[in-house]
Amino acid sequence: MRIRFCYMVAGILALGAMLSGNSRPAAAADLGLVTKAPVGTCTEIVFTCENGHQYPLCPRAVSVEGEVVTASLLTGRGGIHVRHVPMGVGYRYAGRGIWLDGFRENALLNFGKHHQVACTIAHS
Repeated sequence: MRIRFCYMVAGILALGAMLSGNSRPAAAADLGLVTKAPVGTCTEIVFTCENGHQYPLCPRAVSVEGEVVTASLLTGRGGIHVRHVPMGVGYRYAGRGIWLDGFRENALLNFGKHHQVACTIAHS
């Protein structure tokens, strides 16, 4: 009985916190990369990384809000197909053996489990 009461109180507190509206709603830039360029252009979103390389992101599919859903990340060995993975805060684009985690203009490009590079987005 006591446990049931504690769960009820915790639920009421969680509902009150959710309905209070103190936290700002997530913007599109927090949830995924937004593009205004047509699909297939590779010049608008370019990741400039600390290793001296630039990695353009070529959108393949874009949502109604303009968020990039699928894209090709151009590396030195050609394009790697990546897909947007929904996250609570920030964005993740994952492909075979590579993934990109970021929040707004800062990102970490991961080449496998043991090699990552810090990057920033250079919008054209």
